[in-house]
Amino acid sequence: MASLRVGRRMLSAAADTAAAPVPSSRWDRLKNSKAVRWARGLLSDYKEACRDIVVGSWERPVKASVYASLLGGSLACFYTKPDHASFEATLLECSNTLGLLSPWIRNGTSNGHVQTLVKLHNEGRLQHTSLGVLSLVHHSDYDPDATLYEAQCSSLSTRWRELPRRILDVGFVGRWWVLDSKMKDYDVNEDEFKHLPPHMQVTAPPTVQEVERSERLHKESWLALEGGEEEVEKSPVNRKEESVGEEKPTPA
Repeated sequence: MASLRVGRRMLSAAADTAAAPVPSSRWDRLKNSKAVRWARGLLSDYKEACRDIVVGSWERPVKASVYASLLGGSLACFYTKPDHASFEATLLECSNTLGLLSPWIRNGTSNGHVQTLVKLHNEGRLQHTSLGVLSLVHHSDYDPDATLYEAQCSSLSTRWRELPRRILDVGFVGRWWVLDSKMKDYDVNEDEFKHLPPHMQVTAPPTVQEVERSERLHKESWLALEGGEEEVEKSPVNRKEESVGEEKPTPA
């Protein structure tokens, strides 16, 4: 019984082989190859996926809009992400800006942060890391090009868990946010006003009444002054004549 089944299978396989068309050319053999069949299946899968995306977007427009916005925002952040050369240019510009000011009017926070970055840059310890949609600038213990054992040994390299406390700046949508915040009011030295009373150290924008009063005083300053009659200064000779005239004796 088993031998009969095996015989039937062999006969059916031979019939299928005889019925299968023999490729007549190299092009036919290429179309029936495994690589072409795999490519056809892949294209068919992508076609079905695209069709499902279009149908799903038509059925759920709000969800599709949210996904499209996220995708577009991610692409915009990726292409506007600042690089290491941008950070060096921004740092040089900030350093030159502070260099044009007198040391007495420089902001201590701005000057200290920029001087620290310049020192690390000169030592070759500033490192740049790209995270796709944003960039990070952090400092290392040694210059990567140094030939010291501590700088070249991979076992002594900086661990990823130590990266957050080494971050110096974050680049996002074309800006370096920490450096920009440190350079705010870079020409205001707060140490000059620390001896003043607390109520004089805090400034507030002027009110509407103060602005109107300032404008009124400014307009009044352009008006001509109204002067009175000028008094003629009497000389000592005239005063003497008047006193003599007043002291004439009366007739007896």
